[in-house]
Amino acid sequence: MTQEAAADAATTTPPTLTQKLLAELVGTFVLVFVGCGAAVTTGADIAATGLAFGIAIVIMAYSFGRISGGHFNPAVSVGAAIAGRISWRETGLYSAAQIVGGLIGGLVLAVTLLAGDSGWEFGDPLGSNGFGDFGFALGGALIVEIVLTFIFLTVILSVTDERNDTVAFAPLAIGLALAAIHFVAIPLTGTSVNPARSIGVAFFSGGDAIADLWLFIVAPLVGGALAGVLYPILFGRGADPVPGSGFGGGAGGAVAVPGFGAPNAFEQQWNQQPGGSGHAAQPGQFGQAGQHAGQPQAAQQQPIIQDGWQWDPAAQQWIPAQQQPAAPAAPATPDPQSGWAPPPGEQTQVRPPQ
Repeated sequence: MTQEAAADAATTTPPTLTQKLLAELVGTFVLVFVGCGAAVTTGADIAATGLAFGIAIVIMAYSFGRISGGHFNPAVSVGAAIAGRISWRETGLYSAAQIVGGLIGGLVLAVTLLAGDSGWEFGDPLGSNGFGDFGFALGGALIVEIVLTFIFLTVILSVTDERNDTVAFAPLAIGLALAAIHFVAIPLTGTSVNPARSIGVAFFSGGDAIADLWLFIVAPLVGGALAGVLYPILFGRGADPVPGSGFGGGAGGAVAVPGFGAPNAFEQQWNQQPGGSGHAAQPGQFGQAGQHAGQPQAAQQQPIIQDGWQWDPAAQQWIPAQQQPAAPAAPATPDPQSGWAPPPGEQTQVRPPQ
């Protein structure tokens, strides 16, 4: 392989799942360390803290957006999955990586402050979120976190829409949106809109932050889910939903909601086959490149096999792959001397035996 071919292959090779998870972990780590670090060192100055979070998301999105999409936030991953941008399997793995990255960011920040003799001690606020005695009342905190996360996800889904000709500037718009959100919510809740960011520092900030943590997990997820539901309904889709996203079901085979989400890869393969459940053949689907006259339809279908199991379309159930039913035998070639003839059809002429 030439150097040019090797370079082309390197640029076109998609990132592995491990690389995606590492990108989400590192990006969330930087977001927590920089943003919450600014909150602690500046006394929660609104402008400095808001810009620190916004700039951190810009640089991380530009750095790792091509690898993982640059979520760095479980609420973003959930909203993207509902909107059909990412599978639910990746959403769960992304969220786990983001939480780990947030915890590492909170730990490194705490150790840094202790080593620097800054006066901070375990149990003191570490850029944590709260309500009630800590800040805003429960009802207001719940509403503001849901609404601001909804706005944040709507911006993300909009600027990353394939129909938008300013996609290259998406990280900048997302970072500005996050900064503006912090300008509003820092005096109210400390601003979360990100469960991983809240979890990352809560366990180093004392009892109040831990007791209030549930709201900063639930409210952002609700706001992100609402944006994921409403954006494709109101503004349509720039591309088909990815397999296993939205309400299309996963390996469990949940029924897809028409126009919302996508079937998983095995459902897609089955639906695309001739005679697939619930899908009629379209005119011209079987032309010269498709099924030929006299060739049995079953021979055209490729078996769907997963983890040693094969889908039996006749029985509508999974069976062990080693016990797959034998393919039906092709009919014998007509013998003009035997008196047998194929059944009458639009293109067949039947003559009596000689």
